[in-house]
Amino acid sequence: MRPAALLLDFGGVLADAPPQRSAPPGLVLRIFNLTRGALSPGEIQRSVTKGAADYARWRDEDWPDELSQAEVFERFILPGWPPAAQVPVRGAVRKLAYEWAWRDDWALRAGIPEMLHFAEQAEIPLAVVSNSLAGAAHRDFLDKAGIGGFFAAQIYSDEVGVRKPNPQMIWHATDALGVEPEKSWFVGDTPRRDIECGRRAGVGRALLMPSPRTRTEPDGPAPDDVVEDGFALLRLLRE
Repeated sequence: MRPAALLLDFGGVLADAPPQRSAPPGLVLRIFNLTRGALSPGEIQRSVTKGAADYARWRDEDWPDELSQAEVFERFILPGWPPAAQVPVRGAVRKLAYEWAWRDDWALRAGIPEMLHFAEQAEIPLAVVSNSLAGAAHRDFLDKAGIGGFFAAQIYSDEVGVRKPNPQMIWHATDALGVEPEKSWFVGDTPRRDIECGRRAGVGRALLMPSPRTRTEPDGPAPDDVVEDGFALLRLLRE
């Protein structure tokens, strides 16, 4: 049976991008200009690179709650910085988090527009369920790509205060759509976070769409199905 709702991860499912530096040059330059030379570009680059690695290790733990953007900077970036650098960065955390999250090379995965059009015609409500440092960047990309209007709800961890595999991420989406989790499908690109989240939330079907950026991540529960891209998901919806 077709799902009563379709929940989709952002990174690796709706869109993907090649790996980028942990400290993007544009972010380093923005912080350098904000701090007016209190730190050199090299010091900022090294600090952000280390902070990104520490934040990534924290994200790999099974934490039920999400850190706020301010907490990410306070915990992983700002320690050891002089006050002259800390103060202006604290005042610009939202903009800096957005720039850190944004990717100029995001591209929709193959078949995603076609799958979304079919879901709309079949009256299957859609939601995004994604861990993110700045969900606003994801929203803006989806709008720029011309598909933001397909989604009745977009649930991002920085906005709701929890992160996958916490099942509340999925429950936020199903509550917003007015459907039961067990009648919904959830599609993610990582077994450890996404399939585990689907299992905890009790979704009817948890699907894995492997992504090059997550193929080396630790294993997790087995999915109900594996779909290579949006076209394969479309075929499954049509069955």
